[in-house]
Amino acid sequence: MRLLLCLLSLPLFADAPPEGFRSLFNGKDLSGWYGLNPHQGPKLTGEKKAADLAKQRADFPQHWRVENGELVNAGTGPYATTDESFGDIELRIEYKTVAKADSGIYLRGAPQVQIWDLHQVFDPKKPDRKPHLGSGGLFNNTPGSPGRDPLVIADKPFGEWNTFRIVQQGDVTTIWLNGKLVVDHAKMESYWDRTQPLPAKGPIMLQTHGGEIRWRKIVVRSL
Repeated sequence: MRLLLCLLSLPLFADAPPEGFRSLFNGKDLSGWYGLNPHQGPKLTGEKKAADLAKQRADFPQHWRVENGELVNAGTGPYATTDESFGDIELRIEYKTVAKADSGIYLRGAPQVQIWDLHQVFDPKKPDRKPHLGSGGLFNNTPGSPGRDPLVIADKPFGEWNTFRIVQQGDVTTIWLNGKLVVDHAKMESYWDRTQPLPAKGPIMLQTHGGEIRWRKIVVRSL
């Protein structure tokens, strides 16, 4: 009876990773992750830059928490960033968000696989911003380029978990959202310097902006 009660009191951790994959989030704490918003003070140098990075690390646990085996953020603070850097990978991750939230997944530290609230009304004054087309596109690619907007709308209703499968090989990205192909072997542009190729390696970053987002079952395998 005591053993049963102990088991029932454990958090609902993610399932075991598929064969060949390993977990990046342990479902218990923030181990393996730190806080970083690369858009914050990008021109800072020296001691000012070091102080800003230290502050973001310190702020991280003030904005991110673990709840029921899920990585949770209310829409504020630095992005959840892996300690580890990655090159060619397959990433699988589940998320659940709310209305008016805006988020995404940075690959090799570069933005981004976009997550939208597709119920936002298209604004003709912002023709390159198309949330009504759904999530999964490479939003920071040049407007009109392959992969910039998803091929189909694959988002699930609010309150349900969405599943990404992302394959990154070199600078080529292929993305499935909820089992539907939304980006088909599109070149991911190097946001930080478009004259240069995408970095060979970099962290995975989970963006937060505008509303609560929850993540779980974050697993990766090298290719």
